[in-house]
Amino acid sequence: MHLNEYQHAASRFALYPEAGTGSLMALSYTALGLVGEGGEYSEKVKKYIRDGVFDKELAAKELGDVLWYLSEAARNLGMQLEDIAYMNFQKLSARKAAGTLQGSGDER
Repeated sequence: MHLNEYQHAASRFALYPEAGTGSLMALSYTALGLVGEGGEYSEKVKKYIRDGVFDKELAAKELGDVLWYLSEAARNLGMQLEDIAYMNFQKLSARKAAGTLQGSGDER
């Protein structure tokens, strides 16, 4: 499945206030969802560090939830996932070419 196909198909599960409108409510909801699901993935990794046990399938399910919220966040920005992926690839390629993959700052 291509990213844009996923985004379109997954949007039918969007049952949150003002879904897909790009409103402050929709942007906030998806931003909070991204942080929450990212945190759940992080918890799986933390417990791996602590207990030495890691369930890849459960971790992958959390990443799937991250993908859904990312997809909806992009939709609320009026963008497609494949465009965002391409923009990110271009940014990383430019940073690698400039020798600035490491470091900090948005505009390296």
